[in-house]
Amino acid sequence: MGPRMFRLFLLGVFTVLFMNEGDRVLTWKWFRFCNACDFYDGFTCLKPQKSCSKFNLFFPTACTTDHFYFYHRRTGRYFYRYSKLSCRPCEAGMSQLFHDLLRETHCCLKDKCNDVEKTLDIFKSPR
Repeated sequence: MGPRMFRLFLLGVFTVLFMNEGDRVLTWKWFRFCNACDFYDGFTCLKPQKSCSKFNLFFPTACTTDHFYFYHRRTGRYFYRYSKLSCRPCEAGMSQLFHDLLRETHCCLKDKCNDVEKTLDIFKSPR
């Protein structure tokens, strides 16, 4: 097989793997696509929002949304600061990162489901 035939073979393989034909194509379910943003302030992503993918063959993978809350000493409450959208391995729950920083992690199992605009658990104050 020459180098030209090998390139055509790879083109065919990637075309089959990444085409979206709904339930007719089994290979589409092998990949999970998620949103990626390092600093989402509740309105916009600080940098251009990207997309990332995960291989979903042997076990179901999840898209991750981390919400960070800062502790206000005078009121004794945690206030939403920013979110981080990623494709890293997900463990849902809450953890205290520092004495005044709390991280809440959400996991979801659909494509592009880690969109902060669609989650209702964040209160957005008007600008």
